[in-house]
Amino acid sequence: MNTITLISENSASIVKIDKGELVSYIKNNEELIHQKGTPGWRNADTEMFPIIGPTDATSFEVSTPKGTCIQDQHGLLRELNYTLINSSDKSAVYQKIYQANTEVKNTKFPEKSPKEVVFWPYDFSFKKSFELTNTALKITFEIAAEKGMPFMLGYHPAFKLSGDFSEICKSENQRVTLQKIMDGGNTAYPILNSKHITLTKKTGTISIKTTGFKGFMFWTEVPTMLCMEPITAYPYTGGEMLSKELFNSSNGIDVFEVLITPY
Repeated sequence: MNTITLISENSASIVKIDKGELVSYIKNNEELIHQKGTPGWRNADTEMFPIIGPTDATSFEVSTPKGTCIQDQHGLLRELNYTLINSSDKSAVYQKIYQANTEVKNTKFPEKSPKEVVFWPYDFSFKKSFELTNTALKITFEIAAEKGMPFMLGYHPAFKLSGDFSEICKSENQRVTLQKIMDGGNTAYPILNSKHITLTKKTGTISIKTTGFKGFMFWTEVPTMLCMEPITAYPYTGGEMLSKELFNSSNGIDVFEVLITPY
């Protein structure tokens, strides 16, 4: 069974997870998640780790204290498969484990990248946990790695929109239209130094609150979906790509949370 179904205690919320990917979140009979196969993006969610952003400007090379490695856009984690650790009616835990310097096939090769394999010079394990309540879906990321390992983390979920450009994104001090986000192009539109955003729709509001992340970036090419992405760093600063200042330093175990609340 690749697909896990979570049902809230009051049965008003249903979540479906396919091999660790959030493919459906239905609240009061409304689908909130962009559906795979519809225009906009081939996925429903993914993670960006251990880097965020493109690497072509640095010839796909990333410098670390343990030497230079090869990474493609948004890192190699997405090339690994999740293993289901445990699940219940209301929760599920998945894990990916990577051994340092293991070469991983790059699925962007050869159409979108000249690099056939990618690798990272550190061991790590990456847990993704889902917990559904009557009011919200909490997604927790736990990264276990050698202390001092540099990394960036971004969560990349896509939400379903109406298609009429009526949705508005808000933070504590910014208000952004869907058209403005689309005009930003592939560099994604940033809202930084924020831990809480809301997406206002005709049918209601989706709130996203985070712990451990430092802001958000938004991306779409169509008016029927929107990626609202918690990030630890915004890579398109106009300065040096993949500069050291963009990386966190591992504490051994680092935990990040995303709380999605529709109402």
